[in-house]
Formats: sequence, structure tokens, C-alpha cells
Amino acid sequence: MSDDPIAISDAESRVMEVLWRQSPQSAEEIVSTLQHGTAWHEKTIKTLLNRLLGKRAVSAQKDGRRYLYAPLLRREDWQQQESRSLLDRAFGGRVAPLLAHFSQHEKLSAKDIAELRKLIDAIDKRGR
Repeated sequence: MSDDPIAISDAESRVMEVLWRQSPQSAEEIVSTLQHGTAWHEKTIKTLLNRLLGKRAVSAQKDGRRYLYAPLLRREDWQQQESRSLLDRAFGGRVAPLLAHFSQHEKLSAKDIAELRKLIDAIDKRGR
């Protein structure tokens, strides 16, 4: 896989989520899974799958009369590029303003705050 980012739309990311949870899967299995959580038609889902093939985010392996699809793009790589893009676009590439925004506009649970403290402590220890 190249280091060039693969742009994945919100709709395409729903297809990727299905494949990241379990793969390989046939188009029929993907359609069945997505039709339960969306109002999408089979043709829409297959179009999204073909777009992902064209972007080389997924692979297709012939299996008899059908194809089995599997992700080529790793979830971790996608999350990294999406989070970097959000930080750059909305917060000037800085994490502190992002956290400040969430602390002011979103309800952080005690568990969220504890996890953030642990992360900050771990970052602090690595920096020493």
C-alpha cells in the first residue's frame, strides 16, 4: 500500500466498517449487513464497493461465481489520516484546542477524563 492518503467518503467508510469487522465478505453479505442499518439500495452499496475497489481501499478475490472483498486500507491508517485532517483543518494542527473545544461543548464522562489523564501522564513520562 502506498503512503498516499486514500480519500474515503462517509458512505464509503460505512462499507469499510463492515469489512474491518469481518472479512473477506461477498457483495451479498455486505449488502445484507448495510441494508439493516441504512435505507440504501443494493445498487448504491455495490457502487460504493466499486468506488473502494477503484481507490484500492479494498481487494476482490474470485471465489467461484462471486467475489470476496477484503480491506487493503487498514482502519488504523484511515483513522490516522482522518484525525490529522481534522486537526489541520479545524484546529491549526494542534491537539490542545481540540480538547478545549470538547471540554467546553461536549459532556465528558468521568471515564473520558480519567483516560485523558492517563494519556497525558504517559506522554509526560515519554518526554522526560
